[in-house]
Amino acid sequence: MFATFRRSAPSPTEPFVPPSRQQLARLFKYLRPHWVPLTFALVTLVVGSALGLAFPWIMQNLVDAVLGRQDFSELNRITGLLIFTFLVRAVFYYFQGYYLTYVGERILLDLRRETYAHLHKLSVRFFADRRTGELLSRLSSDVTLVRGALTGSLVSALGQAVSFIGSLALMLALNWRLSLFILAIAPLIVISGAVVGARLRKLSTDVQDKLAESTAVAEEAIGNVRVVKAFAREAYEVQRYNQQLGLTFENVMRQNVLRSLVAPLMSFLGFSALAAVLWFGGREVLEGRLTGGALIAFLVYGINIAGALGTFTGLWTQLQEALGASRRIFELLDEVPEIKDEPEARPLPPVTGHIKLENVSFSYPTSDRVLHNITLEIAPGEVVALVGPSGAGKTTLFNLLPRFYDPTAGRVLVDGYDVRRVTVASLREQIGLVAQETQLFSGTVRENLRYGRLTASDAELEEAARAANAVEFIERLPNGYETVVGERGVKLSGGQRQRIAIARAILKNPRLLLLDEATSSLDSESESLVEEALERLLRGRTTLIIAHRLATVHRANRIAVLEHGRLVELGTHAELLAREGLYAKLYRMQFRETDKQA
Repeated sequence: MFATFRRSAPSPTEPFVPPSRQQLARLFKYLRPHWVPLTFALVTLVVGSALGLAFPWIMQNLVDAVLGRQDFSELNRITGLLIFTFLVRAVFYYFQGYYLTYVGERILLDLRRETYAHLHKLSVRFFADRRTGELLSRLSSDVTLVRGALTGSLVSALGQAVSFIGSLALMLALNWRLSLFILAIAPLIVISGAVVGARLRKLSTDVQDKLAESTAVAEEAIGNVRVVKAFAREAYEVQRYNQQLGLTFENVMRQNVLRSLVAPLMSFLGFSALAAVLWFGGREVLEGRLTGGALIAFLVYGINIAGALGTFTGLWTQLQEALGASRRIFELLDEVPEIKDEPEARPLPPVTGHIKLENVSFSYPTSDRVLHNITLEIAPGEVVALVGPSGAGKTTLFNLLPRFYDPTAGRVLVDGYDVRRVTVASLREQIGLVAQETQLFSGTVRENLRYGRLTASDAELEEAARAANAVEFIERLPNGYETVVGERGVKLSGGQRQRIAIARAILKNPRLLLLDEATSSLDSESESLVEEALERLLRGRTTLIIAHRLATVHRANRIAVLEHGRLVELGTHAELLAREGLYAKLYRMQFRETDKQA
């Protein structure tokens, strides 16, 4: 009954939107909670970078002392000073690296926590529209890219800025003519880097989208490995994954063309600028306006400036990649939960279990109306079975009570409270769900049982397992309650998984129960044990069941018959058979053989 939609990756022809100031401000807000260690990292970086500026000045004095004065004691003193400067600089860089890594990992932690928490706020419809692999890609690789830009790129940019500004100031002090000459050729490097960086940002977004697509394909196949193997589709899934990897590779190579161009381009421009500086500086030395040591210092400062410009280009490239990834993360964080508490919602008090549907209609966004003006009232403790052909709207109606979806029109009431006027958590805390496809976590039996009530004691947990006829098979498992059941409970049989799901619901002890009953695939012994467990589970609870078996129909106090999203019949089993309507027809078609066996 769930509509399935797929969000495709952005088209290559989709117009690229440059980052706004709001996006940049939103990125940098993740630095604010960690300003103390970040400030310490920045201070040590600035001091280390400033100490680096002393190196050319020391070199100038060293060369002039040797070539000009031939002073050996001065040579020894300057060499010692040079080594000491390198040592102090290394110490500062150590602390800068340590605190920078700390801040980066904290940002990574914060981003993943925020994104994951937001995912859990989103509605069932959101997850029906998207693939799990794509979401996991955003949670992992995209977040890592953003983290790198906010720490490594930011701090490196500051260090290079100190080196650039300091080198430029000292160059101007040494020889303003040569400095102006360098400033005249510097814009060529900057403009080249900016042009390449803008293109790289677009390509980075495309790469991340394709990578998410390939991750989604792999996650789907691995998650449905039994189906894959049952239909012998291993080669098909490998081909499908390889196709997505091929598309990812094509995009990566487009990106690689530009990335590979950046280094040689910057290298050529930088060394060409250095050659030009040597030519101009040599003229200054020949004309007596510059000493040999000063020219060497000037060249080192020039290399610092060229290195800073080249690094800025690389950092700009990283920033573009991070902006592309951040857009994908913010798109997820900006997703508004369809189902959420209203501003004046209040907790639902303990209920007796009276359910009322008033003229309920429902439509999916891209489909016609699924439910049409359903009106149904269920008394406390009553068991009502939903019956109807496939596509009649049973599952959709089933999902309105816990607010997996909200009705398009009409109201769903529990004890007179409109479910949209109470908090979602307080509503779902009083509803137990046993799904047709039993869903277990990959942990132990005990952990899966305790999911029904996290504060339950071991004694309560075992009592619930006993009520669900699960104790006997649990105790036969290799490690009893500590046995790991595997992903989705793959190590257990269908009947065992269902009994754990029933025990989980019993442990929760809900007043309202939703049961998508499915025992048709079980053997006779397992079915009998599950039926006994269901009998105990239903006692004293208001229950809505999607009925698949005759035993379930007989267990119900009343039967609601749906057809094409409309409630066409309502009554007891005997009453509906006597009417010779749709229920009688379905009964003869689907339940007659089971009735004979019963």
